[in-house]
Amino acid sequence: MNPPKCDDLDYIHFLIASQKVFTCTEAARCQPEGKAPAHDAFTRLLQRQLPDTEALWQEAKELVDRKQGLLVVDDTTLDKLYARKMELVTYHWSGKHRQVV
Repeated sequence: MNPPKCDDLDYIHFLIASQKVFTCTEAARCQPEGKAPAHDAFTRLLQRQLPDTEALWQEAKELVDRKQGLLVVDDTTLDKLYARKMELVTYHWSGKHRQVV
């Protein structure tokens, strides 16, 4: 059996850096050239990972002001194409609308 071509930190770094598209295909495309795994490597990574937030927290804790800030991890998509700016909500790519919402 071959060793995995990507690990949880590769995916976490992609999530932190990405602004719009959060897919395994995009994660593979954004990897450095000498290492670039196929998108299937990220799909397999996500399938074998247990739901654990510790690795994410280790990466993000330096960016969070623990006295005044908060870290919200939520995959909810608000289908509000024409909404005005909402606090704590960022724009992201919608596969349904094929544009940033």
